[in-house]
Amino acid sequence: MTGMRMANDKRLVLVSGRAHPALAREVADELGIDLLPVTAYDFANSEIYVRFEESVRGADVFTLQSHADPINTWLMEQLIMVDAAKRASAKRITAVAPYYPYARQDKKHKGREPISARLVADLFRTAGADRIMSVDLHAAQSQGFFDGPVDHLWAMPTLVEYVRGRIDVGSAVVVSPDAGRIKVAEQWGNRLGGVPLAFVHKTRDLTRPNQATANRVVGDVSGRTAVIVDDLIDTAGTICGAVRIVLEAGAKDVIVAATHGVLSDPATQRLRESGLRELVVTDTLPIGPEKRFPAMTVLPIAPVLARAIDEVFEDGSVTSLFDGAY
Repeated sequence: MTGMRMANDKRLVLVSGRAHPALAREVADELGIDLLPVTAYDFANSEIYVRFEESVRGADVFTLQSHADPINTWLMEQLIMVDAAKRASAKRITAVAPYYPYARQDKKHKGREPISARLVADLFRTAGADRIMSVDLHAAQSQGFFDGPVDHLWAMPTLVEYVRGRIDVGSAVVVSPDAGRIKVAEQWGNRLGGVPLAFVHKTRDLTRPNQATANRVVGDVSGRTAVIVDDLIDTAGTICGAVRIVLEAGAKDVIVAATHGVLSDPATQRLRESGLRELVVTDTLPIGPEKRFPAMTVLPIAPVLARAIDEVFEDGSVTSLFDGAY
């Protein structure tokens, strides 16, 4: 059968949704298997149909879906894939969501609000997922929303390795775009060999989505290459505000590194005109040609996903992949 690998009477099956097929193929290549043949289409009223074309009975099934726009469509498709695997008697089902949907709605800022990230975890569990695998959750504590194992993967080693080759470490500073991400910036600084830190003080209007104002940089960036780090870039307002502030504070140049390139309009235009030297993201989400520009570098996340999937399948240690970063 295609799409399977055997080990000690266990079978590994990788199933892809339609959101980011290129990533799924790269993960399959890293694992040395084929993707399971799947029939998936939309009915006229937009309902989704999914059928696996080969048996998954007794198999260790990994359903991979990148939650790009339209997120609700791809979330529903992955839930249906999980349900199909459960009803086809899969032994264990892992929902692989490199970019976790609704991750930013992880707490209540005001009364009468939902905690949508928890709802998504409940949906995966109800559909039949035994575990979840994701990369750089917006808030690490969201792992507690799922009643089962959560493999929280890190893109930081991949990003740090690339950025180290693009800067003079001795004249660099790692910048958090807000005070809430300072812990991540500290980890970046340590991995780069003790690079100093700074952060951008900003204010946010909780009544207006995707709206934040960068005020000033706290820390010394003068004459240095500023490496601004974040987990995701959506409309790029926060990041471009941070780029402007650090350049005004005397930074020599700016590199921006983030795991998830959501890049909702007008992100690409903002980034192109921001004055940054380079934007570095991974391909946890599909980044089409209309979102790319010459100063953008997209690093592959497939090796990280494939190694984690292999460790789960072999009942190994996912944590060991990240050099004690956990």
